[in-house]
Amino acid sequence: MFKRLALLVTLVACSNLSAGQGYIYEDDLLLDTFPTDFQWGVATASYQIEGGWNEDGKGPSIWDTFTNGTTNIDDQSTGEVACDSYHKYKEDVQLIKNMGLTSYRFSIAWTRILPQGTGTANPEGIQYYKNLITELRANGIEPFVTLYHWDLPQALEDLGGWRNPDIASWFEEYARICFTEFGDDVKNWITLNEPWVVSVQGHGIGDHAPGLQGIGTTVYEVSHNLIRAHAKAYRAYHKDFAAEQGGFVGITLNVDWAEPQDPNDPSHQEASENNLQFSIGWFAHAIFKDGKYPGVMRQKIDAKSQEQGFEKSRLPEFTAEESAEIKGSFDFLGINHYTTHIVYPEIGSIDEVSYFLDDDTTDYQDSNWYPSASSWLYVTPFGIRKLMNWLKNEYGDVPIYITENGYSDHQGNLDDIHRIYYYKHYINNLLKAVKQDNVNLKGYFAWSLMDNFEWARGYTEKFGVHSVDFTDPARPRTPKASAKYLSQLASRNGFTSSVGPCSNGR
Repeated sequence: MFKRLALLVTLVACSNLSAGQGYIYEDDLLLDTFPTDFQWGVATASYQIEGGWNEDGKGPSIWDTFTNGTTNIDDQSTGEVACDSYHKYKEDVQLIKNMGLTSYRFSIAWTRILPQGTGTANPEGIQYYKNLITELRANGIEPFVTLYHWDLPQALEDLGGWRNPDIASWFEEYARICFTEFGDDVKNWITLNEPWVVSVQGHGIGDHAPGLQGIGTTVYEVSHNLIRAHAKAYRAYHKDFAAEQGGFVGITLNVDWAEPQDPNDPSHQEASENNLQFSIGWFAHAIFKDGKYPGVMRQKIDAKSQEQGFEKSRLPEFTAEESAEIKGSFDFLGINHYTTHIVYPEIGSIDEVSYFLDDDTTDYQDSNWYPSASSWLYVTPFGIRKLMNWLKNEYGDVPIYITENGYSDHQGNLDDIHRIYYYKHYINNLLKAVKQDNVNLKGYFAWSLMDNFEWARGYTEKFGVHSVDFTDPARPRTPKASAKYLSQLASRNGFTSSVGPCSNGR
């Protein structure tokens, strides 16, 4: 299959596919390579691919509950079988090996390890991940493991879930078991994936599990406990495991680039900055800077809470002990980035209590930008380089991994030229950030290894570089053209004159 797609990939790699005449622009590719230790990988998440939802002692998660017999999912589907990776993990490893990639980012299902969230561990669930890690190691692939990718044990949700302050200790207990069981073979750990989504979509809008709505209140309570949980897991690793195991622990945060509508207007520049502080800064500021929330969040939410009649600020405060534990609780920063928004200032109504109004900005996406199958995702490769520079300026020379980046379509076509275009220009902008801007970027994980259960969208949106036939019980996987393209980039460690007959680097 790879050989048959080679010509198509070469043609697309040299194409100049227009992305519109708005804020998008396309400059020549930089022909250069990443550092020799750069990691190339693909990413997945447990609920999205594993299936085996109640096998071998696994307990139910909030996503099992959220999808069961409801209309919460566009196509009324579930992840009960998904890609059946619980049974086909060896085949998945071969897909990665065939691409020549060096790393695989996957997540552990908390309910396979602790079916009730705490208490007695499940040996069969532990053995599944040991088998997967052994298979990866045997094929020269580094496991890059996420502890929490949204599938909270339902038993803990019944106790208040992320709204319960005790969850920080519950998460530390779970993390310690994972460090103990897998830490000899896993050197890179991510505590949480996209806590912004857990807070805003799971507990604010309610379109993700557990489906709660508290967009101006509960979201801040939940994010507070997520940050506390991350710090406890990080400190546990460095107190009791790091010296012997020699690994690293970070967190993965999602962020869109915030492009000022008028880059020459200071108020628009300030709006862009505020938007970023209310999105990634919400979680990163305390961890990577001073153990506290960004000053602009503190000022705006405190003032609005008082005016709205709340007895205390809707944004909680960390205790001195918590701040000390949170500050510096990182070895690296994982970034999930897909797209850009255009931002300008607009004072939010004081009559409506909402996270989306608290930052006093409004954003939109240019209709000229090239769209995807996801309503929120437009192709804007310039944004990822700008974001990398903002992160460097804001948080210093922290090691960064792109832990997700990708493009969706509806059909899952094998000749996915738009996905190749997306990867080509986003990754090349990352190369420019490394070589021309001195950003400390350590690796890149494409989302995703294969088409899978895309949360509330079910199987209607496809991000994979491998197609999965969900109508076939065997769930056969087929490589797409984008798998070949990423394979070529990884084998050359970037962009070289051998990429194709492109006189100007395109």
